[in-house]
Amino acid sequence: MTLFTIIPAVVERCMCTMQTGTQMTKLKGKKKGLVRFFFLDEHKSCIRWRPSKKHDKAKSEISIDAIHEVCEGKKSEIFRRYAENRFDPNCCFSIYYGDRVKSLDLVSNNAEEVRTWIQGLKYLMAGISDEDSLARRQRTRDQYPLSTPSWTAAGKPYGRHRWPELLCVIALVQQLTGFLLATITVYEIYPILLFPLSRCWEIYSLCNKTLLLQEADTDEIQGSLGFDEFCSFYKMISTRRDLYLIMISYSNQKEVLDLHDLARFLENEQKMRGLSREHLFDIVAKFEPCPENLQNMVLGFTNYMRSPAGDIFNPEHNQVNQDMTQPLTNYFIATSHNTYLTGDQLLSQSRVEMYAYVLQAGCRCVEVDCWDGPDGEPIIHHGYTLTSKILFKDVVETINKYAFSKSPYPVILSIENHCTVPQQKKMAEYLKEVLQDKLDLTNVSAQECKKLPSPEILKGKILIKVQICLFHSLIRCLISKITFVFLQYFFRKRKTMRLSRALSDLVKYTKSVRVHEIETQGFLSSWQVSSLNETVMNQILQLKPGELVRFNQRQLIRVYPSNFRVDSSNFNPQPYWNTGCHMVAMNYQTEGRMLELNRAKFSSNGNCGYILKPKCMCKGMGADPLPGHRKTQLVLKIISGQQLPKPKDSMFGDRGEIIDPFVEVEIIGLPVDCSKQQTRVVDDNGFNPMWEETLVFSILMPQIALVRFQVWDHDPIGRDFIGQRTVAFTSMMPGRLSAQISRVGLEFKSGD
Repeated sequence: MTLFTIIPAVVERCMCTMQTGTQMTKLKGKKKGLVRFFFLDEHKSCIRWRPSKKHDKAKSEISIDAIHEVCEGKKSEIFRRYAENRFDPNCCFSIYYGDRVKSLDLVSNNAEEVRTWIQGLKYLMAGISDEDSLARRQRTRDQYPLSTPSWTAAGKPYGRHRWPELLCVIALVQQLTGFLLATITVYEIYPILLFPLSRCWEIYSLCNKTLLLQEADTDEIQGSLGFDEFCSFYKMISTRRDLYLIMISYSNQKEVLDLHDLARFLENEQKMRGLSREHLFDIVAKFEPCPENLQNMVLGFTNYMRSPAGDIFNPEHNQVNQDMTQPLTNYFIATSHNTYLTGDQLLSQSRVEMYAYVLQAGCRCVEVDCWDGPDGEPIIHHGYTLTSKILFKDVVETINKYAFSKSPYPVILSIENHCTVPQQKKMAEYLKEVLQDKLDLTNVSAQECKKLPSPEILKGKILIKVQICLFHSLIRCLISKITFVFLQYFFRKRKTMRLSRALSDLVKYTKSVRVHEIETQGFLSSWQVSSLNETVMNQILQLKPGELVRFNQRQLIRVYPSNFRVDSSNFNPQPYWNTGCHMVAMNYQTEGRMLELNRAKFSSNGNCGYILKPKCMCKGMGADPLPGHRKTQLVLKIISGQQLPKPKDSMFGDRGEIIDPFVEVEIIGLPVDCSKQQTRVVDDNGFNPMWEETLVFSILMPQIALVRFQVWDHDPIGRDFIGQRTVAFTSMMPGRLSAQISRVGLEFKSGD
């Protein structure tokens, strides 16, 4: 939808209809939807609904600001649960909203009402709620008529070849002034650039150089910036001193880098080799705004350094770059815990969409917590709690659809089986019926194949992990200190669950076993998977970490959060990776530091869900699991930051104070490698703080280390978090690099 097509009468009609209200059916995946009365509140800030024939008090609401998208038709997961001919697509639409992107799925009796709601919501999302707001937007645009192929400003052509520069201006305006430009087209940029200087107070604060705006405002109309003036102002504040200095140092004091100078910079600073003339031409053509230049000016050089080509993360690691032909036991596997939950373990919703979300995020092992449901249909939810329930069949269909949408490597279904035999048989039927040839039913015995297959061999396959019928025969008498811990925790009275042979026969390479002596080797098979609670694992880590590393060389192990984490918080996964634990289960629904570590870990191999373990964790049982290494030295020079925003929950933000940033660098790995260092505090400068400080770290085992950059705002009574970026050590590039830290830019130089 472009703003050129909006007619004031249409806006008014949409708002009137929505505020009057409409009776529609709200779908929740059940056979019968809920009839509710939906309306737009008097402030036009949220949608509310209530039962159509009960009291007037609104039961629920969605803020317009929380809406991500409005889709016409039957496109959501909820609609797919109903028969194809159940609803007229013209009478259906979905509203996607919230941090975790939920959907509100509605059915009306009238297609025209649906179109009105969709159109009205899109107007509201674009900031147009009445004739006045629309008129303001159109008056501004109409003052400056634009021709289609080129742009005229101050009598000078401004053609398509300079649109990349205009897009940079858009980004700058949006970041620094708060203008909502999400729905603005290229043709609408210029009118928005004519904003009054009174709207630029945040730029004043960030720059801490109020004379820049006055210097740029050179025409007869004081108090606003014309197009040429704004371009001048943009160049003033976008020229970075540190990049300017390095540029002139490689160009013999000229403000331009020719191809020879550019090659010298890339070879000396970025450690790049084998640069062809064609590659250098491509860099200039891509990043220099003026294509007639056959060299990089200051803006083009800055564009290059802020692009992914100048990022700290190795671009080759955006693709699979590791050997994928080794046994599964030689890999860390991205694993989800309580995959179906959207929040805590007591009251939150269970959603089929969560399986699609984690699979598309690179997760390769998902949890399916199965219980007996009504009408003979197995269901999934968190047992003995008030979490909602979803159908096992719907989950299997979702997994079938999204399993290999982002990664071709095998998916493991970790089934927590609480079902009776009849419903277990139903589960087996659905798995075979829906997954078909994706289900690996290879007729190979553990005796014939001593090692697990590789991810490469199992491409496109789904493995079932569940306790098989004979699992109890593996429990033996155990004697040792660590065994005593196991016995205390596990050997309690349990209800014996009968297992269906049909379900058991689907298990091939991942037979789930409860627990056994970690040092026992005689009866162990690499085809077994042990799942252990974090509490038990922490005790093992303290008592016999070496034995655990050797155990993980032989068979798969899964570590999951304690039952006491009812808020679905995440543990620190690094100690378990340090000992080679393959499947460290994370609550993907809970963002935070621990999930960021997990994300950084698996980003280093194309986010395919598999990371090859260090060689010392993959050797035979007799090898030293953690041999001595020479320490690797990591040298980081923190140079500068750009456009650091004020923290949302700043202690003194409401006083209009400017931030005082500093950078903290943390190494996360073996206990001996874990350390933190920080730069000095730069007072009153969030726009372009300069640190120019060198931090040095010694790392014993860089293969499993993560490097975390955090930017903080210093306050007299504490500090406020601004942003972070975590990168696997093995994915860091040498050279002068940038790190985008949660929408924040940080410039530094690295080497090792």
